Amino acid sequence: MTETVLRLSGISKRFGPVIANEAISLELRRGELLALLGENGAGKTTLMSILFGHYTADEGEIEVAGRPLPPGRPRAAIDAGIGMVHQHFSLADNLTVLENVMTGTEPPWRLRANRSAARRKLLAIAERFGLRVDPGRRVGDLSVGEQQRVEILKALYNDARVLILDEPTAVLTEQEAERLYATLRMMAREGLSLIFISHKLREVMAAADRIVVLRGGRSVAERLPADTSRSELAELMVGRRIARPVREAASPGAPVIAAHGVSVRHREGTDLEGIDFTVRAGETLGIVGVAGNGQTALARLASGLLAPEAGTLTILGRRVRQPDVAALVRAGVGRIPEDRNREGVIGELALWENAVLERIETERFSRRGIVDRGAARRFTQEIIDRFDVRGGGPDHRTSLLSGGNMQKLILGRSLIDGPSLLIAAQPTRGLDEGAIAAIHTRLLAARAEGAAVLLISEDLDEVIALADRVQAIAGGRLSPSIDGAAADARRLGLMMAGDWSAAGAAVADAD
Repeated sequence: MTETVLRLSGISKRFGPVIANEAISLELRRGELLALLGENGAGKTTLMSILFGHYTADEGEIEVAGRPLPPGRPRAAIDAGIGMVHQHFSLADNLTVLENVMTGTEPPWRLRANRSAARRKLLAIAERFGLRVDPGRRVGDLSVGEQQRVEILKALYNDARVLILDEPTAVLTEQEAERLYATLRMMAREGLSLIFISHKLREVMAAADRIVVLRGGRSVAERLPADTSRSELAELMVGRRIARPVREAASPGAPVIAAHGVSVRHREGTDLEGIDFTVRAGETLGIVGVAGNGQTALARLASGLLAPEAGTLTILGRRVRQPDVAALVRAGVGRIPEDRNREGVIGELALWENAVLERIETERFSRRGIVDRGAARRFTQEIIDRFDVRGGGPDHRTSLLSGGNMQKLILGRSLIDGPSLLIAAQPTRGLDEGAIAAIHTRLLAARAEGAAVLLISEDLDEVIALADRVQAIAGGRLSPSIDGAAADARRLGLMMAGDWSAAGAAVADAD
C-alpha cells in the first residue's frame, strides 16, 4: 500500500456560519481500507460529498491518480474511478437489479440493446467479489443487505477504483455487517481503495488499515488500529472521556401497557401472532430480534398506529380497539420511531414545526385553528437547551441537523413533558458514542422518573445495558421474558433464532 491514489488538500466548506470542513487533508493508498471516524456532525459526510462532487469546496483541491478532479461534478468523479454508496440508498424499488445498475450508464434508448452485455458484466463482478444477487429481481423485494449489495455493484459496474461507503452498517444486522466487511477486505486485496465512514468503534478497529478522526470539521488525529484503543478513539471523537451510564436496580409499579394474545396483520412487514408482554411503571422491557421479525409492527402497535385484530391491548388503563396516535400522545405516550428520517421528522420543516408536530392541535400550541408560533418556538428552544440539540435554533431547517442531533430533537419532544410510556425503537441506530451515551442517560432517567419504557433494539449491548427484562421476537412471536441480569449475547442470540429454551431457568415473565 505505497501508491497514493487519492489526495485531498486543504478542503474547507461552510454552510452560512456553520463550518462543516476546515483545511482537511488526507491521502488514500492503493488497496487500503481507510476509516473516517467522527461523531455525528463532525463533517465526514460533507467531506466525502465534496469528493464525489455533490458539494463544491470553498477552498482546497482534490487529485485522483495525480490528476486534478473537477469540483462539483459527480460525473467527473465517476469517470475518475470514484464510487459512492450512500447511507440512504438511491435505488428505484420498481426496477430490477440490472435496470438499477444500468441506469445512468447508458442513454435510455440503448438500455435494451445492451442488456445482455450488461448482465454478463454484472454477473462477472458479482462472482469476483462474492456479491451474488439475481439481476432480474425487483429491488423493492430485496432485503436491506441485498439492496446495499446492489449499490456496491452499481459502483463497481462503473469501474470504481476508489469506493466510499457512508455508514455502511447503519441498517445491517451484526451478521450482515460481518459479511460486508469480509467483502470489503477482499476488494482491498484485489487492489481497490476504500474509505468507509463510521462511528462504530468495534467495526473500525477490526476492519480498518488506518483511521482518520474528524472533530468539529477538522482532522484531529490519525491512528493505526494496533496503536490505539476504542476508549482513545471515543475520546478523540468527542474531545472528552465518554462513559455510558449504568442501570441501577428499580422497583416497578403498576402495568402501563399490557398485551395478551395479540395478533396483528402488518401489510408492510411481518405479522404479530398471539404475543404477550407487559411493561410496568419504572421498568424497561427490551425487545431483541433480527431485522424483519415483527419489530416494526410491534412498535406501531404500541404507538397507536395499529390496533389488535385478536387479543387485548391495554395502554394506560384503556383498552385499545382502533388506531389513534393522537389520543395516545395526549394521554402521555412518547414515541421514538425506528426511522427518524421517514417517520420521526419532516426534513424540510423547521425545528419548531417538528417539535410540535404531534401536538399541534392542543391548546398549548394553537387556538381556534391558529398556531401560536411563539409558544412553539419557546418549547423548541427548551428542547434545544435541555437535550443539547446542536446545529441551529428553532427556525433552522431540520434536514440540516446531523443524525444524532435529529434524534435528540425527537427524544426531547417525547420526554420533555414526562411521558408515562415511552416507545423507543432503535433509539441509537446510526449514532456516535457520545450521542449514544447521552440518549442512554435520558432513557434511564425517564425510567427512574416512573416511565414505562419499551425498548426495541437490534443492538444487544444496548438492551443488556438498559433493560430490566428482555424478550426476543422471531417470526412475529415473542419469547418468554428473562431477567436483564441474566441476559448475555449468547443467550439472546439463541432466543433471537427461535430457541426459547435458551431462556431456561432465567424465565422471569412478569405477566
